[in-house]
Amino acid sequence: MDDEHIRFGIVAASSIADAAHAPALRRIPGATLWSVLSRDKARAEEFAQKHGAASPHPAHAVLSEFLEDPYLQAVLITSPDNLHAQHVIACASARKHVLVEKPMVTSREEGLKVIEVCQIHSVKLGVAMHLRWHMGHRKLHRLLQDGVIGRLCHIRIQWAYKELDPLNWRAHEELGRWWSLAAVGPHCFDLMHWFAGDAPRTVEGRRSLINRKIYGGPHDETALVALQFSDGLTAEITTSVLFDGPSRLELYGDKGFAICDGTLGEHGKGTILVNGQALDFSPVLPFEAQIQDFADAIRENREPEVSGVAGLQVVTDIIEAAQERNL
Repeated sequence: MDDEHIRFGIVAASSIADAAHAPALRRIPGATLWSVLSRDKARAEEFAQKHGAASPHPAHAVLSEFLEDPYLQAVLITSPDNLHAQHVIACASARKHVLVEKPMVTSREEGLKVIEVCQIHSVKLGVAMHLRWHMGHRKLHRLLQDGVIGRLCHIRIQWAYKELDPLNWRAHEELGRWWSLAAVGPHCFDLMHWFAGDAPRTVEGRRSLINRKIYGGPHDETALVALQFSDGLTAEITTSVLFDGPSRLELYGDKGFAICDGTLGEHGKGTILVNGQALDFSPVLPFEAQIQDFADAIRENREPEVSGVAGLQVVTDIIEAAQERNL
């Protein structure tokens, strides 16, 4: 194998790892799938064979054995939310770079700890926010920086999909802390911050409504969050697992607007209108560019585009949204 390739292991042979991350690792230059960890050794072996893991011994069921491999350089964590912190800490302590699925952690304390451990052991920490790598979003982001809609005044994002029953693991406390807010909320909050840009701002007002009345479980089924920032920017975000509907991202400036329809998802598709005109872009699967950026960050000794600090900011947004229930 070329020494320039970053050898990745995957923690948890999850559906997102199977459908998106592992196939992406096979397609991008500069990275390769090396090994996989699953609670079920047979599942790990099946996954490794299906996706062509390159290690002579690619399948593991014990975390410590998985991390003992001196050829393993980076780990992509796709385990359930409540396990993220312990998996990141274990991988970083073994001096493996870490790209972790969203949400990065489920508490501020966990977030501060994983950032600290990664810094102590000099490993990169990135968070998998693949929608920043949607080619239409990236083109729109550049246009916003050039002032195509003027000063950004308001952001509205809605992302909903229908769960047929409350059996999803995120609906329960054992493996997750939130449901809709964890499934799609991190992407919404991350896109809000990304499109808003780097101007210094603080949250001056926040109200939210958390609904859990249909299934009656401990976690959010629908969440509505309204925010006001110190520079005058306002935002509203809606996430839900109760109904199907078009995903939509709207950006309003003092000189125009941009509307993204059907761009929120794993596919890299959808349509974008900027001041009423269609934005031309070539759809590509965003997971490839996301992993390529992380591999390049390791080689170039720089921060990945979505760092642990950005991941913690999103977690803080979700925590505060869930705590404020009096819209």
